[in-house]
Amino acid sequence: MNTQEIVQKLWNLCNVLRDDGITYHQYVTELTYILFLKMLDETGNDEQLPEEYRWNSLSSKHGMELYTHYRTLLNDLGNKGKGLVGAIYANASTNITTPANLEKIIKSIDALDWYSARHEGLGDLYEGLLEKNANEKKSGAGQYFTPRPLINVMVKLMDPKVGEKCNDPAAGTFGFMIAAAQYVKAKNNDYYGLEPSKVEFQINEAFTGCELVPETQRLALMNAMLHGLKSEILLGDSLSSLGQQMKNMDVILTNPPFGTKKGGERPTRDDLPFATSNKQLNFLQHIYRALNPRTGTARAAVVLPDNVLVQGGDGQRIRADIMEKCNLHTILRLPTGIFYAQGVKTNVLFFDRGITDEGNTKEVWFYDMRTNMDSFGKRNQLNEEHFDLFVQAYKAEDRTKIDDERWTVVSREQIRDKNYNLNLGLIADDSLISDDNLPDPIEIGEEVVAQLEEAVDLIMSVVKELKSLEVSH
Repeated sequence: MNTQEIVQKLWNLCNVLRDDGITYHQYVTELTYILFLKMLDETGNDEQLPEEYRWNSLSSKHGMELYTHYRTLLNDLGNKGKGLVGAIYANASTNITTPANLEKIIKSIDALDWYSARHEGLGDLYEGLLEKNANEKKSGAGQYFTPRPLINVMVKLMDPKVGEKCNDPAAGTFGFMIAAAQYVKAKNNDYYGLEPSKVEFQINEAFTGCELVPETQRLALMNAMLHGLKSEILLGDSLSSLGQQMKNMDVILTNPPFGTKKGGERPTRDDLPFATSNKQLNFLQHIYRALNPRTGTARAAVVLPDNVLVQGGDGQRIRADIMEKCNLHTILRLPTGIFYAQGVKTNVLFFDRGITDEGNTKEVWFYDMRTNMDSFGKRNQLNEEHFDLFVQAYKAEDRTKIDDERWTVVSREQIRDKNYNLNLGLIADDSLISDDNLPDPIEIGEEVVAQLEEAVDLIMSVVKELKSLEVSH
């Protein structure tokens, strides 16, 4: 039995819980609680658990006795568990209300071909479940799941190395960091012959992240553990003061959440010079400020929607700032349909942090994978081969020798003359004026909101000044 077949069997167990009204996302969380115990048992690492809460304590009980024991187990491991156990079960509770359903799930998991699962890789099995959840529209989980082919391409182009600190400030289920860890390990012969201290660094410190949603952070911790990582994955908001802890990174790979910050409020941290309500622009500021400015090799690849390229006001100022502090050398215009929201148009920004804070971007190369491209989705799935021509252009020693109409360059002066609008590099084609390519009303609305916010800020500052004048008189 291969990983795909085991994943399908586990996913089919969700049908058992329909009568309990459990959603797909709740089901994956519930599976995580149970699978964690089973996988510790399978890997011989269950010494992390009190003996009364190991796998046999579940598989040997039945009916109401099992159900009561399971609820006690969740409560005690969440309140008394230490380290990873405490993090996995933090504030844990069950949505299962029928003892018979719980017993059926435990028996079904116990009966799986765990020999094959271990051989195939328990981490791959768990990621298969997360991908199933992301592809199920009703789960709403697609918002934190980036397609694996895109992740792999971004990781390969960033080329993380042994000893480098890699980070994802919007970690989701930790897919970027796990792919980066696997890439470094494979490129270094599974760390064979590497000094023990360097191996320890790769396992414990090299790959870190931050995730806002507790349930998603739980999945990320489980995912990291099953891939042999003991990574620090902070629970919280990278746009709060917590984000100020993440500094001097060598590599950042991320896909920040789309949309505006809840309620339109600005970030709570005080070190971002352009405090806009546009969440993606705030993440962009965080990212290029979190890169190490001393090495000359710190770099990032970030998935961002089109509004980041065009928003005026603070958006324009942020784009000018990143082009001063970083070499924003490449923008990949991604095809549509690769994320959960079909209409969202996205890009990957690739940039290197300069040692100085001025004049680092001389020109920006654009690659258009959007115009005259098929829309991707379940029927037409994205794969790494779709990126081959882009990768070839990206890696070229002399980019000017690439003969591809999708590959174009715009100078810093030309961008400055366009008020740092980066909505560039798309092929001039009749399809660009079709209904599908008209400006996104959401993007227009966000720009209008940003302009209104600037006007309000200006008015408030004038009012404050007038009041101070009244007081002085």
